[in-house]
Amino acid sequence: MPEAHIDRIYDYPPDYLADILKNTRTIAMVGASADKTKFSYGVLRVLHETGYEILPVNPNPEVREIRGLKVYRSLKDIERPVDMVEVFRPKEELYGIAEEAIEIGAKVLWGQIGVYDDKAAELAEKAGLKVVMNRCPKIELFRPFWKPRLDLTI
Repeated sequence: MPEAHIDRIYDYPPDYLADILKNTRTIAMVGASADKTKFSYGVLRVLHETGYEILPVNPNPEVREIRGLKVYRSLKDIERPVDMVEVFRPKEELYGIAEEAIEIGAKVLWGQIGVYDDKAAELAEKAGLKVVMNRCPKIELFRPFWKPRLDLTI
């Protein structure tokens, strides 16, 4: 019988996540999709509408823009400073993306839900980046406003 897939739990202090989201202005989203049904598109849309400068990264030459934003083929093609690299790629690709994030001088490496690699995190942290793995910035951005609704019936 195959083993069930269980994502690792990474616990970050709320202040750590809030500080990253407060001080981030520019987000390079590796694995951004122009497909409106993809989770990455929804996260890109919300972060962009919230006021972040989003730099979509997608190697497909057919995808030239997403929501009117220029698409870059790789992190190395971005010609301006990047605060955060958000990763919507398989976790097996995270180490290589961490190397590129370091190379371009990013301040934060953020692995989306399901995207984590302890060796990539260690590499990025040793290079001075803040690291978040297996979390969604869209969810974390709005978490302080969540309040339980005890009056709802189930």
